[in-house]
Amino acid sequence: MLSYSSEYSIPIYAFLLSLPLAFIYYRHFYRPSVDQPVNHRSSDDKPLKTIMQAPRDDLAPPKDDPFTLEQLKQYDGSDPAKPIYVAIKGTVFDVSHKFDVYGLGKSYNIFAGKDGSKGLGMSSLKPEDAIADYSGLDESDTKVLDDWHGFFSKRYNIVGKVIDLPAAVANL
Repeated sequence: MLSYSSEYSIPIYAFLLSLPLAFIYYRHFYRPSVDQPVNHRSSDDKPLKTIMQAPRDDLAPPKDDPFTLEQLKQYDGSDPAKPIYVAIKGTVFDVSHKFDVYGLGKSYNIFAGKDGSKGLGMSSLKPEDAIADYSGLDESDTKVLDDWHGFFSKRYNIVGKVIDLPAAVANL
């Protein structure tokens, strides 16, 4: 029988009691890949909600209109008459239909109107990280950045290319 006098018993019991909660969280919220649609079903056979949008099959053919980093700043969500653009690795995406995410004052507006590749790769929302030069990213962060590029490519129209990326990443 277990003794309650051990100084380790409370942390051990707390850990054991937390396991069912961790399992429930894992079963309901874990997604192995952002590119896989959620196929989880609730007990009444209705699909569970996800915050990740599914890939779209109605995207326009990609454009390669040239943008400088300075020109891209016009599309930061501050002018409601203009679309919102986000560039990743020099590819410019129109994210206007997700104003609730990229619009002025919204959670990911830090990436609007710029190429914020480094910040996306680092999973950082710091303004100093939302820059185009991602050459210093390690292998793991570069993989994250590539995953974001793939995610955006399947969900947002490509409207152009950044033509004045920093030299360190211009040919990557």
